[in-house]
Amino acid sequence: MLLQRVITAVILLLVLAAVFASGSLIAFYLTLAVFFGAACWEALRLFGVRLALPLAVIAAVLLPLMADRSAMEWLPLSALCVFIWALRFAPALKFGLPPTEGARGALFTVVYLLALFGCFVAIAGLFQRSGLYLVSVMALVWIADIGAYFAGRAFGRRKLAPAISPGKSWEGVAGGWLAVLILAAASTFSPYLSDSFAAQLRAHAGWPLWILFMSLIVAASVVGDLFESMMKRRAGMKDSSALLPGHGGVLDRIDALIPVMPLALLLSAWTL
Repeated sequence: MLLQRVITAVILLLVLAAVFASGSLIAFYLTLAVFFGAACWEALRLFGVRLALPLAVIAAVLLPLMADRSAMEWLPLSALCVFIWALRFAPALKFGLPPTEGARGALFTVVYLLALFGCFVAIAGLFQRSGLYLVSVMALVWIADIGAYFAGRAFGRRKLAPAISPGKSWEGVAGGWLAVLILAAASTFSPYLSDSFAAQLRAHAGWPLWILFMSLIVAASVVGDLFESMMKRRAGMKDSSALLPGHGGVLDRIDALIPVMPLALLLSAWTL
């Protein structure tokens, strides 16, 4: 299983590296469309929606046509997504999800798909700045995840959300937060990373606000991870799909990115 997981991760990284290195917007948008279509298909399955595959294909086809706009044009959508996560999805971790059947379930599905669309549009907007800028945002989520994993294994005692994800602990979250603050702060002193998200945000906002913003990024990544776990539990699924051998599905890999990317695009307006 570990070997399969590593092979899949290496292949994905090579594909992304090739797309970024090519500098081709067509290649970028095609890749984005494939991942968006896969994520929509998995989400629709988790919500028990019929015709998940054809609806996901339509979404994948429409995404490049809709996302190919100035990043500034998508700031209102990013702000809306941030409010959705803060006021509806994060509280759902405590109060639960509505049933998939009925009007409440249908509305919840539509709102989640809007948030998913907002994530991918934000990815496109961040890429307009540069490939490095986009990856530097994603790296914060990866660092938080890795830091939380190792800190949780070493020091984890108090469960974060035992009914949703028994393996996560408050100590793990603290470890991921510290890892992000330390590594992101160190990166701001490198001239090679001067155009990264962390460096630009620190230059324009100053250290106190920078720490607050980094903390919000980590908090959003944790909420996104837990929210997808809750959706899978409600659907009775271990993984969102089996599209990525050793990893599960696309949603399993991007769950923490879904609330983070619109927030990062919104914060990036500070640096323009």
